[in-house]
Amino acid sequence: MNTTEYCVQIALVLLVLRQMRGGKLDLVSLVLPVVLIGATAVIYLKSVPTAGGDLALEIGLAALGVLLGTLAGLTTRVWSTREGAFAKAGLLAAALWVGGIGARIAFVLASEHTGFGQQVADFSRNQHITSQQAWVAAFVLMALGEAVSRLLTIRIRALRLRPARTPMPV
Repeated sequence: MNTTEYCVQIALVLLVLRQMRGGKLDLVSLVLPVVLIGATAVIYLKSVPTAGGDLALEIGLAALGVLLGTLAGLTTRVWSTREGAFAKAGLLAAALWVGGIGARIAFVLASEHTGFGQQVADFSRNQHITSQQAWVAAFVLMALGEAVSRLLTIRIRALRLRPARTPMPV
């Protein structure tokens, strides 16, 4: 991993710390994660290979990201007041989020610096993964799935909590 990749991962972890502090579900809390993940996609998602077993790998890791993000969203405390909707990630939500990030970092570091790289190469060959770009795309899609599904889950939960408006007396 290069410096930029470490910075992106650190930014994602800092986002979790911000969410653990809790706050209002405003435009910033909506846009910031999307911008961070969108920038990651622009930087790393040069192509999405679909030959051989590439598409299965990408769909599988994207689905895992959606699962982690949805679980993180469901384990985030969401409440509503007159001032608006609020959310605060607890330890379980943060563990799911950081677990996804940590798993991606651990995979890359292990495959670059240990004998695990040979196991990845063997797996790739056996599963007809055609290139390293398929792995990159799969991990970026996993991160996108995780961020977007968490965001949507929290926003949907917040919308359901909003108190019904009472009609004005005539």
